[in-house]
Amino acid sequence: MAKKSMIAKDQQRREVVARHAERRAQLKETARTAATSDEPAAAQAALQRLPRDASPTRLCNRDVADGRPRGHLRRFGLSRIRFREMAHAGELPGIRKSSW
Repeated sequence: MAKKSMIAKDQQRREVVARHAERRAQLKETARTAATSDEPAAAQAALQRLPRDASPTRLCNRDVADGRPRGHLRRFGLSRIRFREMAHAGELPGIRKSSW
């Protein structure tokens, strides 16, 4: 189980990213396709003034069950440990333990 403060901090980051997503997209597009040479620099400066946590790169994939940040299996939204437990218990449909 991850610390509750880390799970809460990640949730707060997701809200900040969602809040600033549209503005970031506009500024990135302006920086990429600007008519004059001053516009990209101004757009880049505006991007840097946004909060650090507004960048989606700062998000962390976490286990939906207990918040574990490492060993995350994107397809299932679980950590490797939780995935193994649930697969052995038969709680994941279509997943069987292989043996050869």
